[in-house]
Amino acid sequence: MKSVKDKIQFKIRRQEAGYVFSAKDFLRDFQRYEVDVALSSLVKEGIIRRIIPGIYERPRWNELLASPAAPDLYSVASALARKFSWRIHPSGNTALNILGLSTQIPGQLIFLSNGPSRKYIIGKRAIEFRHTSLHELVFRLPESTMVVQALKALGKEHVNEEVIHTLHVFYSHSLWAKIAADTCNASGWIHETIRSISTQEENHASNNPS
Repeated sequence: MKSVKDKIQFKIRRQEAGYVFSAKDFLRDFQRYEVDVALSSLVKEGIIRRIIPGIYERPRWNELLASPAAPDLYSVASALARKFSWRIHPSGNTALNILGLSTQIPGQLIFLSNGPSRKYIIGKRAIEFRHTSLHELVFRLPESTMVVQALKALGKEHVNEEVIHTLHVFYSHSLWAKIAADTCNASGWIHETIRSISTQEENHASNNPS
C-alpha cells in the first residue's frame, strides 16, 4: 500500500513542471498533519521546493542556466488565493504582462483582492494584493477577467492586428469560445474585440480540421 507521501508525490508529478500549490490543495484527500509531513519530506529530497512559507512548487528546469527556473508569479498568486480562499484579479498592467502584451518585466505583479492587503517578496520580485470589494468581478472564468482587464488598460485605440494575434494564440479555440460567451455583458468595444478573436479561432479551426 502506498504511503500518504507517495500518493501526494504522485499527484504532484501528474502536474506540469512549474505547478505551484499549498497544503490546502491536498486536504480533500488527506489530513493536514499528513500533508505537512509529506511536503516537508519532499522538500528535503529536492522533489519540490518551498517558495515562501506555505507555498511550494514542482520546479521547472532552466537548461540555459542549468538550474531551476524562477517560479511563475501568476501561479504563486493563484496558489495563495486558493490557500486563503481569496477572490483575485490582476491589475490592468499585470494582465498586460501575463498575456504577453507588454515587453516590460515588472518588479512586481499587482492583484486586486477581497482579502487583506499583503505583499510577498519572491527573490528580486514581488506580488502585491490590494484589498477591494471586487464589485466588477462579474465573470465566471478567470481568463475572462484577465482579458477584460488587459483590454481596459490597453485602450480601444491601441488594439491592432498585433494585439489580436498575441491574444489569439494565448488561449485555445475552445477557451476563446467560452470567454466570448462569458463576457457578453462587457463594454461594447471590449466584447466586440473578444468576439473577433473568438471568430478567428473558429475560422482557424475550420481551416485546420483534426
